[in-house]
Amino acid sequence: MTKATTDIERAQMKELRRIQLRSWAISYLMILPAIAFLLVFVIYPTVSMFIMSLYYGNAKNPYKKFLGLANYQMRNDFFVALRNTVAYTGMALVLIMVFSILLAQWMYKSRKINNVAQTVFFTPHLVAGLSAGFIWSWLMRSESYGLFNTILNSLGIPSVRWLDDSSVAMFSIVLMNTWKNVGYYCLIIMSSMKSIPTEIYESAILDGSSSVKTFFKLTIPMISPQLFFLLITITTGSFKVFDSVRIMTNGGPGDSTRVLSMYIYDYAFQRNNTLGYACAAGVIMMLIMVAVAAFDFGFVEKKVHYQ
Repeated sequence: MTKATTDIERAQMKELRRIQLRSWAISYLMILPAIAFLLVFVIYPTVSMFIMSLYYGNAKNPYKKFLGLANYQMRNDFFVALRNTVAYTGMALVLIMVFSILLAQWMYKSRKINNVAQTVFFTPHLVAGLSAGFIWSWLMRSESYGLFNTILNSLGIPSVRWLDDSSVAMFSIVLMNTWKNVGYYCLIIMSSMKSIPTEIYESAILDGSSSVKTFFKLTIPMISPQLFFLLITITTGSFKVFDSVRIMTNGGPGDSTRVLSMYIYDYAFQRNNTLGYACAAGVIMMLIMVAVAAFDFGFVEKKVHYQ
């Protein structure tokens, strides 16, 4: 091998390393905004929350006294809020999933009325949570001007204390949030249904499969990735519910609708020197959500049929 050939190979290797370095730099430069956002708005707040959970203090002076893990001894009202949160999440998950699937199945065929229905069902998703809370608070008022009770009374049915009865208030909040979000998830499911090849349905018809059997044995497995996505997003979103509860019931009557997010807000900003305890409750809430997500990805995802 001549010296000239060796020099050429070295030059080629040097140029290749330069190209690879440039490609590496451009790649990381492209994801730098996402990394910065993650560090500033996720990692830093999470670490700060854990550090503050070890101290005794308030929002203005969060580092008064070091307590270690003493703040992690949760009080009884924490478990009440946790129970309410789990109840809300369970009801919201079932109602939103069921109604989203049913509406998506109904709007699957291309018809003019379905085009209008898609707009009608999706519009509530665009309404701000605070506005939706105020609107539904008026609709569910126990007084004579509450629209729901006015309709019930006109039909000879006694009034319902939608937001003033501890046995009904939580379901009323779930009903409002189902109305607000079902259209969005319905469109996701309907889009996934339309992506299923029609040849599969034609084969099922030729095999004599009924509509119900085709739906459960064919449609549901084919859209299971989207359903799994909905399971994760609805569960995490429901666990963090705050604005609608704050507006409609403010945690009442009693503590029947007091969820974890309201519980943490109360101890962080409306009580003296309990910010550390609120941060500890926030850490536990985060760990619970991580555990639920880990369970979903570890066990539920095994049932997902990826095409």
